[in-house]
Amino acid sequence: MRKKIVAGNWKMNKSQYEANKLANELAVVQLAVNVEVIVIPTSIFISEVKSNLQNSSIKLGVQNTAGTDNGAYTGEISAAQIKSAGIEYALVGHSERREYFNESNKDLVQKINQLLAHSITPIYCCGEVLAEREKGNHFNLVKTQIEEGLFHLSETELLNCVIAYEPVWAIGTGVTASSDQAQEMHGFIRSILVEKYGQDIANKISILYGGSCKPSNAQELFANSDVDGGLIGGASLVAESFAAIVNSF
Repeated sequence: MRKKIVAGNWKMNKSQYEANKLANELAVVQLAVNVEVIVIPTSIFISEVKSNLQNSSIKLGVQNTAGTDNGAYTGEISAAQIKSAGIEYALVGHSERREYFNESNKDLVQKINQLLAHSITPIYCCGEVLAEREKGNHFNLVKTQIEEGLFHLSETELLNCVIAYEPVWAIGTGVTASSDQAQEMHGFIRSILVEKYGQDIANKISILYGGSCKPSNAQELFANSDVDGGLIGGASLVAESFAAIVNSF
C-alpha cells in the first residue's frame, strides 16, 4: 500500500502569532489516522510550530534547502541543520522556486542528494505552465523534470522520495485540473517510473496532486487510482479546510 499524504505548504504566509495559532488548532482537530499529515511553515517559525504540534502525529517539512553542505552560504539552510531540528520532509523544485529563483533540474539534483544523505524525504515537485499544456508539450516537460531530477537515484533512494504534480496553471488561480486530467498525469508519471525502475518500485511511490485542491474537490481527486494525496496551498492556511481535505480519503 502506498502512503496517503496531505502536505500543507504555508508559503510566505502567517505572522508568528498566526502560525502558532494555526498549529495549535491543527494539534487538536480530528485527522484521519491512515494519512501522513505534513505542515510546511516558513522556516523562521518552524521550531515554535513543531513545539505546538508535539502531541499530534503531524510531521514537519521545510519549503527549501541548500544544495550544498554546511559552510559559508549566508541565508541558506543545510540538510544537516534541517535534520538536527527533527524535520522529516523538504519541498524540492516547487514551481515558485523554479520560476522566481531560476532553480534548474541540475540545482534540484544537488538538493535531493543532500536531503537523502541526511535521511530527509524530498517532496519533488513537477508540472507545466498553461502555455506548455496548450502546446501539448505538458507530458514531455514533466517527463524531462522527472528524468533529470530523479533518475540518477537508486531504487532504494527513490523509495525515500515523494512526487508532487503541480499543474502551474491551477495554482492560486482557483482553476483545478479535472479529476480525469489529474489521473491522466499521475498515471503518466507512474508509467515513467515503471520504465526506469519497474512496476513494483513505481507502485510504492506516493504521487500528490498540487493545484487548488480544496474540501469541495479533494474527495473526487483522491479517489483516482494514482493520486495518493495532495500538496495543499491556500486551503492549508485554515485548520478547518485543511482537516477536511485530510479526511477526504
